Amino acid sequence: MANQKMTMAQALVHFLDNQYISVDGKEIKFVEGFATIFGHGNVLGIGQALDENKGRLKYFQGKNEQSMAHMAAAFARQNNRRKIIACSSSIGPGAANMVTAAACATVNNVPLLLFPGDTFASRQPDPVLQQVEQSNDLTITTNDAFKPVCKYWDRVQRPEQLMTAMINAMRVLTDPAETGAVCICIPQDVQGESFEYPDYFLRKRVHKIIRQVPSKEELEDAVQEITKSKKPLLICGGGVKYSEAGEVLEKFCNKFNIPFCETQAGKSACKSSSPYCLGGVGATGNSAANRIAHEADLIIAVGSRLSDFTTSSKWLFQNPDVKMISVNVSRFHAYKMDSVKVIGDAKVTLNALEEILKQKGYCSEYKNEFKDAKTSWNEEMQKLENYKYDKNFKPMIEAINPGSIEEFAKLTGSTLTQTEAICAIRKNIDCDAIVVGAAGSLPGDLQRIWTTDVKDSYHMEYGYSCMGYEIAASLGVKLAQPDREVYTMLGDGSFLMLHTELLTSVQEHKKINVLLFDNSSFGCINNLEMSNGIGNLGTELRFRDNDSDNLTGSFVPVDFAKVAEGYGVKSYTVRNIKELKAALEDSKKQEISTLIDIKVLPKTMTHDYMSWWHVGVASTSNKENEKEAFNRKENNRKNARLY
Repeated sequence: MANQKMTMAQALVHFLDNQYISVDGKEIKFVEGFATIFGHGNVLGIGQALDENKGRLKYFQGKNEQSMAHMAAAFARQNNRRKIIACSSSIGPGAANMVTAAACATVNNVPLLLFPGDTFASRQPDPVLQQVEQSNDLTITTNDAFKPVCKYWDRVQRPEQLMTAMINAMRVLTDPAETGAVCICIPQDVQGESFEYPDYFLRKRVHKIIRQVPSKEELEDAVQEITKSKKPLLICGGGVKYSEAGEVLEKFCNKFNIPFCETQAGKSACKSSSPYCLGGVGATGNSAANRIAHEADLIIAVGSRLSDFTTSSKWLFQNPDVKMISVNVSRFHAYKMDSVKVIGDAKVTLNALEEILKQKGYCSEYKNEFKDAKTSWNEEMQKLENYKYDKNFKPMIEAINPGSIEEFAKLTGSTLTQTEAICAIRKNIDCDAIVVGAAGSLPGDLQRIWTTDVKDSYHMEYGYSCMGYEIAASLGVKLAQPDREVYTMLGDGSFLMLHTELLTSVQEHKKINVLLFDNSSFGCINNLEMSNGIGNLGTELRFRDNDSDNLTGSFVPVDFAKVAEGYGVKSYTVRNIKELKAALEDSKKQEISTLIDIKVLPKTMTHDYMSWWHVGVASTSNKENEKEAFNRKENNRKNARLY
């Protein structure tokens, strides 16, 4: 047995450079590189190791620790969780910035490997710069905040502890059922300490990702429910995309005349043009999917977490005799809603179910129901595309006062509605372009409106709905698939919250296209409060009114195009469809990143289609509108499952 004397940080870099995975017999290098923002807590440890010998690992310079980690998570997700970028920060605020990204990755079951610097294991210089001191427990540091949001957490207090920490880190990162954020805390003094690491730790290691085969008994249980059903509906979740089971799912539905709908994570696993595809389902779903979901006697969820948006807060499935089947690699997710569980890989399980159902001669009893629902939704799509600001204009939500729309139109000169802008973008970008999003009203509009027949061209983070994910994620997606155009759609609120990796895209010569919908508000939350009887409180970007001492003055005008220009980005400002189309065409010719500042009228996004979302509403109020909102909530809750 040969040993190599090296620092903990040097051993870590060497170890990561030698990690591979094997999927369906194909070997893939797992760790693409390291993204860091250096500080005193990591520059002389991890920094020295990368400077001395980073091997085949690439180095990326982040601009904000949160967005840097979002970039890494999006890179992993766009690679179907088969490649990762590790992230390192200094101690204290740098580490704390990554907590949000860790939570986002864990919620979405995306592998994210984090190495926050930590306080001295020796404690000699305590309190070291940026150290949080807890007088009741000196072992607590900022990094303990990662524990609730990570799938695996460890702290390397001695250099030899790195070995078990990293073996367990890889165990979690390469497990389709348990993957998420992994946090390995590295005290800054230990990073530089030496140890004689054995060759069996540093050697090439191949982690085989196996397609889990469902048990015979669970398949039989599922077949029994399917053969009894007359009107089943299949939900295509993110697990279908990660399993690369889209074609198998389409074939399955075609064979047995079963319509399917999509979650945010599942969209673009299958072709939107499939006659069996009804589009997005749930609280941000369309009328076609939700109508069929209301009537279905069986729901077959494949690779879905069955979140509140997917199930419309467990209200969507109104058939009193409806049953649930959940196909998932995660036993935890498969147990939800008293489902008949099938623990297995989506592709393997659907193939197995197809063989058994063929032998039994099964076919659903649908005639034209889901086809008619889809035709009706296509007609609605035409209305959304032609939703214009003209003399016949009215807000999408009837309870909303149109005054802010008129004020914004006068201030900006905009005549653009949000739905017509999205439809125009869909028609004027390449069919294989990748669209990225995360928060606000845009994910709802995109789940309803966006269509694509190109695999993995829809990248939506909606498990954590993390504002600020969008631009960083677009860079991660571009790093994963550099030959495709990448467009991120985000609101002005998300842009203001976190846009720093736009500069990194320039630095890396990786062109991304930012489609910024500026409506001077957190639009969807403004809709939520106002449609539930609350006034306009803190959800629009307005000046303070000195007379009332409230944020109810005029809109604050912002020139986002100039902000982007300062980063060296090609930018445009558009206020109508003609200008938008021209900007989209010109942006295709650019070799640098672009930003289109789209002045879009408030209150012109899509709204509910046969869905309900359970939100907290005041049970005691002096306002009649709020009392009515509470009563509506209570009535809907009576028709929802309790768990």
